[in-house]
Amino acid sequence: MAKFNWRRGAVALAVVPLLALGACSAGGKTESGSAGAAGGGGQVADTARLKIAMITHAAAGDTFWDIVRKGAETAAKKDNVELLYSGDAEGGRQAQLVQQAIDQKVDGILVTLAKPDALKDVVKKAVDAGIPVVSFNAGEDQSKAMGAITHFGQSDKLAGVTVGKRLASEGVKHPICVIMEQGHVGLENRCAGVKEQVPGSEILNVNGADMTSVSSTVTAKLQSTPDADAIVGLGAPFTLTIVKSVKETGSKVKVASFDLNADLAKAVEDGSVEFTVDQQPYLQGYGSVDAIWLSKVGGFKVGGGQQVYTGPAVVDKSNAADVSKFAQAGIR
Repeated sequence: MAKFNWRRGAVALAVVPLLALGACSAGGKTESGSAGAAGGGGQVADTARLKIAMITHAAAGDTFWDIVRKGAETAAKKDNVELLYSGDAEGGRQAQLVQQAIDQKVDGILVTLAKPDALKDVVKKAVDAGIPVVSFNAGEDQSKAMGAITHFGQSDKLAGVTVGKRLASEGVKHPICVIMEQGHVGLENRCAGVKEQVPGSEILNVNGADMTSVSSTVTAKLQSTPDADAIVGLGAPFTLTIVKSVKETGSKVKVASFDLNADLAKAVEDGSVEFTVDQQPYLQGYGSVDAIWLSKVGGFKVGGGQQVYTGPAVVDKSNAADVSKFAQAGIR
């Protein structure tokens, strides 16, 4: 799949001073943010005003999506875009949110495809209605067939392989890969990638909507699996909960992770977590908005219709301190 240096592209495009955008997040609810006048005399793009809906499978309490949204809002500010953000972890309800966006006659739809079977029909409706769709974060394997003009994110399988190779190089034989949302194709691909490199990998399903349950399930698994030598969390808040369980049980397993937030960056710095693979969610939000804008103003196809990779980017002790600075600012 084609790669595109979006970091460079983002810098090149971000030539217009940014204005304030007010918006709040709530699961299952649609909210809008708009770019308006602010102090300093800056201006947004002078292109036609667009309305773009961003619809995720965000679960309550997962800080990952705050970073995605921040990137999207930053791009919306400069592109003269009204951004409508909504999310629901349940596939059927996420599909309903996409239908609402179609009914609102938005100029573009940004959608995660964690549960593609639940979304394929409504995404087709959007495409048939002439609404450009960009997928991001999840569903890279299904994106093109479903009619999206491009996809922003990492290859979850490649990210899993990256983690698996790193663990194998450290002599790990029996890692536990913790999936916090059953049926999520991206999470399943991550664990599949780990297992491809470390055949002794084992999958543990937990209820990611309940951190107390995550903790108790992980604790019980560690206590009943004395030969486990590593445990892998698939998201920053979940990995941090796993770290607590490891400490409480006195287990000597190594902890690795996918994704990043400020607290996880600190955990990598202090050695509680060996490393994490960051998919750079800020770029996913930023790039997705820009892809619709570029399509509308010039008929451009970012990535030539192929996936635009935003990761995997390995964060370990060698670079955690530098990455942590951006994480503290809510950008990583």
